[in-house]
Amino acid sequence: MAAKSSPGHDKIDPKVLKSALILIVGAMAVIFDTTIVSVALHTLSAKLHAPVSTIQWVSTGYLLALGIAVPLSTWALRRFGGKNLWMAALTIFLVGSIGSSLAWNVDSLIAWRVVQGVGGGIMLPLLTTLVIQAAGGKALGRTVTVITLPALLGPILGPLIGGAILTHLSWRFMFWVNVPFCLAGLALAARYMSADKPAAGTPRPRLDLPGLALLTPGVAAVILGLSNAGSAAGFAHPDVTLPLAIGVALLAAFTAYSIRLGRRHGDPLVNVRLLARRPVGSASAVLFFSGFSLYGAMLLLPLFYQEVRGASALTAGIMLVPQGVGALLSRNVAGRLTDKIGARPIAVAGFAIVAAATVPFAFAGAHTDAWLLALYQVIRGLGLGGVTLAVTASAFIGLDKQEISHSSVLTRTVQQIGGSFGTAVLAVILTASIADHHGALGAGFHIAFWWAAGFSAVAMLLSLWLPGSPRTAQPAPAQPPANASEAIGAQPATPSAAQ
Repeated sequence: MAAKSSPGHDKIDPKVLKSALILIVGAMAVIFDTTIVSVALHTLSAKLHAPVSTIQWVSTGYLLALGIAVPLSTWALRRFGGKNLWMAALTIFLVGSIGSSLAWNVDSLIAWRVVQGVGGGIMLPLLTTLVIQAAGGKALGRTVTVITLPALLGPILGPLIGGAILTHLSWRFMFWVNVPFCLAGLALAARYMSADKPAAGTPRPRLDLPGLALLTPGVAAVILGLSNAGSAAGFAHPDVTLPLAIGVALLAAFTAYSIRLGRRHGDPLVNVRLLARRPVGSASAVLFFSGFSLYGAMLLLPLFYQEVRGASALTAGIMLVPQGVGALLSRNVAGRLTDKIGARPIAVAGFAIVAAATVPFAFAGAHTDAWLLALYQVIRGLGLGGVTLAVTASAFIGLDKQEISHSSVLTRTVQQIGGSFGTAVLAVILTASIADHHGALGAGFHIAFWWAAGFSAVAMLLSLWLPGSPRTAQPAPAQPPANASEAIGAQPATPSAAQ
């Protein structure tokens, strides 16, 4: 009898790949929407005759709704099934997109963006949960390579599409870009996703209302406080400290409640006890801290090109393309290596590359060769892509079917809060550095980039906590599906991992 292959050396099942691509079509709408709107706030402020402090809620309201909806995906998946939940979330996002395009003032635009955030908040963790459950814990690195494709394409194409629309068309077309992806995603899901609604007569999962009342406002308050940090007087302003204090208190209360409920064999909204497992805990810690080195620097780069080098929004978007190209180039190699040697060496090397490629920007100025900066961005993207893929794949090693969705919500929430925290911290550092140098933009950006490189170095050390070779990981025993089509593409529901 032939020896059974190691999970790290398995190839992606073609049926799993097909299912993933069906879901990615719809997910592209969420990714493109986020990156396109990020370059449009100045234009929206002028067109809707609203101050920047108000128009910022076009992004903040979306992020708050996203954070509130993410924890609901675990319960809703068990309650309604993957296919029904995916199509419902995609429909909500479609309605929000059309509503945003028809917005008659800034208030209505913010309201429709909140609708979009609800749909997107369910879709993002659900995408990973469904694909990884279908993959059955095999070839995690290469499976995550497919899952993270939208997140890599978004930063490359989003700013270009957004800049082109703002330059040549009405801002309303930014939201119509989502419609074809949503319609195609709905058609593909209706045609090819297997019906997996819970069988009649099976117990319906109960929504953890106390947990919901603690977790969702807690996440929203933390994100709100961090969003205010860039526009208020740093972290010392009450608009920052008060929401943060409330949010941290609510999250701490939810953590204690979830642990106590889990010990009583209850069904918490999110099982935070999974953080005690090394793969989930270490990946969550790295994802949180990566917000400082990865997402925080994404705030600095477009501002550097616009403020220091005088580039337009469209030009700045074009100048960021090399970093996305680098991330895209590294994904296949990083996926294969993660399956072979584990996430730890990939993440350590990736953060080291990110740190090294960030340092040149601490010396760059208005007249630094643009092609040289583009090369540094490609190198930075290579490390960025490797880090994101390896850490995501490691977060779900050895988890059973039910635990995957909880880990997906945990890591998604931690990543979102870490990204907001890192962006806020570097925004405060940049503002303070410019003020300390009497308004000298170049000097302020140099200091901020040094901080970003330092955060990457710290994240590199933290990555040593990640699991090592996948050969040493013992996956949980396979579980038979509850019905013939429990996973998308009628794949068996077995243990797995992903974000």
